[in-house]
Amino acid sequence: MERKPLIITGVAVAAVVVGGGALTYAMSGTESTTRLDKSTSVTVDGHKALSGETVTGRTSSKYSPLPWIGGDTSIVKCPALKAVAGTEVTCTAKDGDGKDLSIPVTVVKADASSITWKFERA
Repeated sequence: MERKPLIITGVAVAAVVVGGGALTYAMSGTESTTRLDKSTSVTVDGHKALSGETVTGRTSSKYSPLPWIGGDTSIVKCPALKAVAGTEVTCTAKDGDGKDLSIPVTVVKADASSITWKFERA
């Protein structure tokens, strides 16, 4: 019995598993750093803030980037996120079954030019 085809198959399977794991890890992150510029920022209570549209877009795209990460969502809506560390807001959405979903969003750190924030998956 020749072992070469078996070894090649084993190496190929291992490469697919490692690649899939790396892709899943890279795509599953919930933290994001965003520049605060004219197109992404607004003012809330005298503070720079990340616009609700930007928070909505990023949360919506990162909530379920692959079928096995997170769950299906639709109609994601988020308020503006003040660029102040510790600020918390809640985005709303519908899950795959049409039930209401709350997505907590928190500012990790912020400065005059960028904001680092994260959300929690249900």
